[in-house]
Amino acid sequence: MRSRLLLVTGLASIILCACGQKAAESTVQAAPAAQVDAARLLAASDAANAGQWLSHGRDYSEQRHSPLTKVNAENVSQLGLAWFADFDTRRGQESTPIVVDGVLYVTTAWSKVFAFDAKTGKELWKYDPKVPGEWAVYACCDVVNRGVAAWNGKVYVATIDARLIALDAKTGAPVWDISTIEPGQPYAITGAPRVAKGKVLIGQGGSEFSQRGYLSAYDAETGKLSWRWYVVPGDPAKGFEQPELETAAKTWNGEFWKTGGGGAPWDGIIYDPATEHVIVGTGNGAPWPAEIRSPGGGDHLFLSSIVALDVNTGKYVWHYQTTPNESWDYDNTSPLMTADLTIGGEKRHVVMQAPKNGFFYVLDAKSGQLLSADAYVPGVNWAKGVDIKTGRPILNPEANYSKTGKGALVSPFFGGAHNWQPISFSPATGLVYIPANQSSYAFVATKEDDNPMGQKLSISFKGNQEYMRKLKAPPVSEGFLLAWDPVQRKEAWRAPLGNGRSGGALSTAGGLVFAGTSDNSFVAYRADNGTKLWSFDTQTGTMAGPVSYEVDGEQYVAVVAGFRQTGNYYAPNYSRVLVFKPGATGKLPDAVPFPDPVLNPPAAFGTAEVRAHGEEVYGRFCSTCHGSDGLSRGMFPDLRYSPAINTDASFRQVVIDGVRSQNGMVSFAKALSSDDVEAVRAYVVDRAIAAKSASEAAAKAAGQQPHGP
Repeated sequence: MRSRLLLVTGLASIILCACGQKAAESTVQAAPAAQVDAARLLAASDAANAGQWLSHGRDYSEQRHSPLTKVNAENVSQLGLAWFADFDTRRGQESTPIVVDGVLYVTTAWSKVFAFDAKTGKELWKYDPKVPGEWAVYACCDVVNRGVAAWNGKVYVATIDARLIALDAKTGAPVWDISTIEPGQPYAITGAPRVAKGKVLIGQGGSEFSQRGYLSAYDAETGKLSWRWYVVPGDPAKGFEQPELETAAKTWNGEFWKTGGGGAPWDGIIYDPATEHVIVGTGNGAPWPAEIRSPGGGDHLFLSSIVALDVNTGKYVWHYQTTPNESWDYDNTSPLMTADLTIGGEKRHVVMQAPKNGFFYVLDAKSGQLLSADAYVPGVNWAKGVDIKTGRPILNPEANYSKTGKGALVSPFFGGAHNWQPISFSPATGLVYIPANQSSYAFVATKEDDNPMGQKLSISFKGNQEYMRKLKAPPVSEGFLLAWDPVQRKEAWRAPLGNGRSGGALSTAGGLVFAGTSDNSFVAYRADNGTKLWSFDTQTGTMAGPVSYEVDGEQYVAVVAGFRQTGNYYAPNYSRVLVFKPGATGKLPDAVPFPDPVLNPPAAFGTAEVRAHGEEVYGRFCSTCHGSDGLSRGMFPDLRYSPAINTDASFRQVVIDGVRSQNGMVSFAKALSSDDVEAVRAYVVDRAIAAKSASEAAAKAAGQQPHGP
């Protein structure tokens, strides 16, 4: 049996496979590399560039639509694996590759960059920015990276520790490396940079750590800061960096700046050459409940908004706020796109977005005028709709847990009806393809102390669990790929995935939509009606955005796999880039059978009060990585199975002494007392005992022998 433990222990290099086919000659030109400039990006949608994928969303519109037709609804069943490359990390993979003149550039977790011959899969170079493992604590949702940008012979990557790096596209050697933050600030970058008019645009995450969000533009040649736009105001006594922040400050109350405000623009950024606007989606408030971060109401500009800035100066042009007084972690950082639509008999140049709050927005790209806003998933209940005249949501008072002081079961949940996964628009069908889900969450507010570590959300995880336990039936959690008509303002079709989730979408002129799933598959659907035409077993969840390109007259489809919503952490993850073309016959190595771990917890200890305290501490400091209610979703160790829970000393070595800091499990000595740590251990042991009892009862009911230690 072939071992895949190399993936766990840290492979020093990429393992490449020609998949049984004779290696083809490289078509990569000797020089130069990544020759992308303003003229070429402006012409990215022209026929001459049909086989390229020059930027994150293919072209400036970020419609993620390929004009290639050699792979189509009639022959997609012939699609086969051309080549693949395994990555050296089991962490989440969210990168969209870019392909320029036969070279595929892709990032992995920990902000590493690789360049491959796009035809053969030959590794051309790799670059590791050597992000300190300890910085993982500042990444709210794993050390992922969503891709690079290319410009004038350089490739740009932003790192988890908030650096922006320019690499020589031919060799991978650093050209410049700058920090986008002040030293020691708890920011992290997971998004892909964009380049427009010689400027590299990048935002960052940090709202969950009470940081103040901003968007920056750097000179693409030198790395010098060109301009910076702050999302929310700071301390009014210190003045305002931008005139509009003085107005925004009037929509806040109290000493809001002491919590940072939030608003971090961590993903959705586009440049619209038709208007010369940079259009950016801004993040949620910090902390989540509006009444805690800024008591007394107010819109809290410019949280959860779509904002247009002048690309040359960074000056404010317009904004539209989707969620005033935001309290549900409804970032507006989901992918944005522009398109030309005929609405009411009039041709309009629009910007579109399906953000977390469950409404699909169509705005005039030049003025920011709201043209439509409609719920694109069932069950949205934080608002009853959007008043098209005022542009404001019609709020549901019962959902405003922040104001009522009571818990509320709110839909969508904080992960959103749609999150970061790329969406696609097909001009042929007129449909937008959205990885969507219907879900809810019980929000309960709690005022947290100013702990130096841990996310500062001010919601009670213990209160959530108590609320959920009182429900007579569990809330709905259903994923699907949704086709949405932005002109007719309604659903055209959906591909249901049950409890699974859809990955990012790619539409093509061949009448197809490609998207991965959390349930280990990569799928091709008919773009007009959603019929499933082809599927490939990826051996792991596939959430990233696919791309399509052409080399030597052959069309390829590529996607990055490596996401584990559920599963056994100790099993292989199979993070890799997969590349397909018609007629290819390559195969992945067989998945390695790996037994489920055995629950063998120590005896229960601690009082009910101690375990309740442990549940609260676990929810705040541990659940983001290790799973809610002590139940890991697979990307991180399930602590119920960890040998470290058997003794206080072993648990302290990990949590307090930081013996696994280089793996991202930092020391929490500055945040947690010895009593806190022991309470967490008591809670996890209690969860492990409950899981073991349930497993044994189920095995007995089925007439099976339960697993023993």
